[in-house]
Amino acid sequence: MTTDNRTAELRAVGGGDHVVICLHGWFGSAQGWGALPDLLDTRTFTWVFPDARGYGVRRAEPGAFTMEEVAEDGVALADGLGVDRFSVLGHSMGAKAASWLQHLAPDRVRSLVGVNPVPPAPTPLDAQGDALFLGAADDPAKRRAIIDLTTGGRHRDFWLEQMVEHSTGTSDREAFAGYAESWVRGDFHDQLDSPEVPVLVVVGATDPALSADVMEQTWLQWYPQASLVTLPEAGHYPMFEAPLALLDVVEPFLRDH
Repeated sequence: MTTDNRTAELRAVGGGDHVVICLHGWFGSAQGWGALPDLLDTRTFTWVFPDARGYGVRRAEPGAFTMEEVAEDGVALADGLGVDRFSVLGHSMGAKAASWLQHLAPDRVRSLVGVNPVPPAPTPLDAQGDALFLGAADDPAKRRAIIDLTTGGRHRDFWLEQMVEHSTGTSDREAFAGYAESWVRGDFHDQLDSPEVPVLVVVGATDPALSADVMEQTWLQWYPQASLVTLPEAGHYPMFEAPLALLDVVEPFLRDH
């Protein structure tokens, strides 16, 4: 049975020896992983779900709100837990932060999983896309439009509204805006040195923004040993859209490393 323990800054599930630090996306939080925490292998793994600064239980915490800071906080979290070796799973912007975390602690990260991962390079947006994404901090309608766009316009209004409510209710406006600037503009791909860490990249077939083609041009170029899996029934939020299918590829990969 899944155990779910909370501390002041942490949600942890399971009690296995293999620790997996899970970094949430822009619209997420420690509590924003859908059905995934209820379906995890809790005997093999311990899954750790921290909030980024400005989100969830850390909503009032000041910060620079950058991908680099999220990565630094991830290393500090592992230190605080007394964990020397661990894997990192990042969703969306959390995967961009995870790539920098691996750069900061290359001898400690066992494996790296990017779920619909933002590349560790600038995200090319035209003027309309720039206005949509960078304007979302002040406009819930834009947040809804982004979620709808990145899941292929397939899902019902009730779910989209729930996602927006979670986002606005669990994130500080300054943090949300700051992270957007960082994941859109930030670039450190040329500092990654093609690390040999095992990497799994998972994308949803109905996510037009972070597609398999984008992964081929970015993540798989900078991590030549990475493997890519496309989930046919998911868009940008497979933890909500297809959690079992997601775990069916993620957990065997983690067990192998």
